[in-house]
Amino acid sequence: QSKNVLGYFINVERIPNGCSHSPNRISLKEGKILVHLSMAYYRVNISAYNEAGESPQAIYIVPECSGTDLPGQIHVKREGTNAVVTWTPEYNPKCFVVDWGTGKDDMHMKIITTATGKFTLDNFQPYKLYKIMVHASDVCQCESFIRHEKTFGVTHFYSVEGVPRAGPANVTILNITKHSAVVKWTEIAAEDRLGFLQGYRISYTDSSRKKSPAITLNSSTTSYHLTGLKEKTTYRVQISGFTSAGEGPLTLSQPFSTPKYGTVEPLCLCITQHES
Repeated sequence: QSKNVLGYFINVERIPNGCSHSPNRISLKEGKILVHLSMAYYRVNISAYNEAGESPQAIYIVPECSGTDLPGQIHVKREGTNAVVTWTPEYNPKCFVVDWGTGKDDMHMKIITTATGKFTLDNFQPYKLYKIMVHASDVCQCESFIRHEKTFGVTHFYSVEGVPRAGPANVTILNITKHSAVVKWTEIAAEDRLGFLQGYRISYTDSSRKKSPAITLNSSTTSYHLTGLKEKTTYRVQISGFTSAGEGPLTLSQPFSTPKYGTVEPLCLCITQHES
């Protein structure tokens, strides 16, 4: 029945929605809409209608965006199981809206009408990454946030950091020559980090079980060129990640052998890791 569509109904709903009433419904004739939104989470409900009635709704979650040019910075300090959030406003809007949580399905919202730039959040769980957003608005009626809210700053926070519960996955050895090889891996999944990942450590041993000094790399690195290897020798490589709380488990040993001449084909060990 798409050829008989007369128009569309749109609801743009903020997540979380601190309002007790439903968001305003927008009626459109065309299948597109331009809305100016903050960096909060939003759900868009879309339905079509014709002379016979209204269709079921299609639900669209607005994707997250990373704001690198936000006007302000947020600072978070842990106090027991609470977190004190502070910021310095560039101007004094009528209110600030603070969002915090572990994701779109676990967000909380608080409207702050004072200009102190300080707020205490409680009930944080250890080893979980929280997103904290502060938005400014000159209109503080609930239904007006979508039109007037502007994101001031965004930060991330762990109340307690732990060591990673898993190492990186898909460890691959490439470009093996007599005296070198390239190690590649996939970064540790966010849910397995349990803290802010600071980097990786690579350790490797030769066939005589002589262990080389560990190589420390930053968290954005996912490959490393091993050099100074001996020809016609078998090596075993392991990689771990670390946070401020310490080092996580090593990956399973990944073997490779250097040739006497030339190069050899790449080796890949793909591991599916399960929680114990």
